[in-house]
Amino acid sequence: MIRVLIADDHPVFRSGLRGLLAALDIEVVGEARDGAEAVRLAAELQPDVVVMDLHMPGGNGVDATRTITRVSPGIGVLVLTMFHDDDSVFAAIRAGARGYLLKEAGVEEISRAVQAVAAGEAIYGPGIAKRVLGFFAGMAEPSRAAFPELTEREREVLELIAQGRNNTEIASLLFLSAKTIRNHVSNIFMKLHVADRAQAIIRAREAGLG
Repeated sequence: MIRVLIADDHPVFRSGLRGLLAALDIEVVGEARDGAEAVRLAAELQPDVVVMDLHMPGGNGVDATRTITRVSPGIGVLVLTMFHDDDSVFAAIRAGARGYLLKEAGVEEISRAVQAVAAGEAIYGPGIAKRVLGFFAGMAEPSRAAFPELTEREREVLELIAQGRNNTEIASLLFLSAKTIRNHVSNIFMKLHVADRAQAIIRAREAGLG
């Protein structure tokens, strides 16, 4: 059974979400009223997923997400909020959130998102996903001439490695599992004949990536 911690400052919403998740055979192991309490309970309870609101008193959800994912990288954070502005979306992603849904999401969408985040995948609501994909579509495409031996996906991963992103961040940004990213990174190291991440970053930046 998936174990979830709910972090939201509205008790009525927490109660409703608890009931919804219970009906889906998802165990709610705790509730936090603010960011600081979310950090404390996440460390204490070690849930599979923290369902996190962003704007709360006593420490916001972005800061709480950043701390939780740094201290306990095995915990997935699913943002569930009313805010869909670019600043909120990308701040949450940069902080390490694996998922981002709006509170208007339906039961099926929330269920699917919790299960995906618990499995180490990244998932975003339709409007959010379109915005994130649009952001990356607007980025300069990594040079194909520099590393012709790499696949398109491997070049995307190398570009993010060159930016200093870790595997968890890359998985969230590309909507892939952490295991898939590890496999891509291993293939990149082998194809570029480098021993580690530092050497890969040097090669990539020399070619103009990052």
